[in-house]
Amino acid sequence: MDVEKERDLIAAAKQGDDTAFSTLYGHYYPFLYKYLLKLTLQEELSKDLAQDTMLKCYDHLHAFRGESKFSSWMISIASRLYIDSLRKKKRENKWLKQMKATLSRQLDWGARSKGIEWSAHFTDFNNLDAEVRMPILLRHYYGYTYEEIGKMLGVKAGTIKSRVHNGLKLIRKEWNEDGRSQ
Repeated sequence: MDVEKERDLIAAAKQGDDTAFSTLYGHYYPFLYKYLLKLTLQEELSKDLAQDTMLKCYDHLHAFRGESKFSSWMISIASRLYIDSLRKKKRENKWLKQMKATLSRQLDWGARSKGIEWSAHFTDFNNLDAEVRMPILLRHYYGYTYEEIGKMLGVKAGTIKSRVHNGLKLIRKEWNEDGRSQ
């Protein structure tokens, strides 16, 4: 799209011409999506961010002063939205980690109040991802074979074996770093 046509479309869109904005959207969306896909490496997130970016562009078009290319303005909005999404995910992960720790302490307290011995290792176990925790629990607590676990979870037995091995390795590493015995 040439500069003159872009300026005319932006001016018309600022005056409320939705067709002009639709033309800008149609022209720049593929460019924006490809940028976000390269940035995030996630199709769905890229689609969501591209939609959010175009919505912000529409809502704040009056703020575009034309000092840069429209595509540059759009990319700056998309980049900030991506950074915000990373921060949000980090906050959510921190909250989940705190919630797991709280629940683990509650289980520990509840078990002790009932006279049940609760291992500190269980807390380390709870910090593992669910896809690792489940196979370990099914294998070492309930005694299922790798093949049975694989069928239950819809994963190959070799993958289950690997998750169990790597999960136990992580727990052992935690025990060594905390000064606990193996």
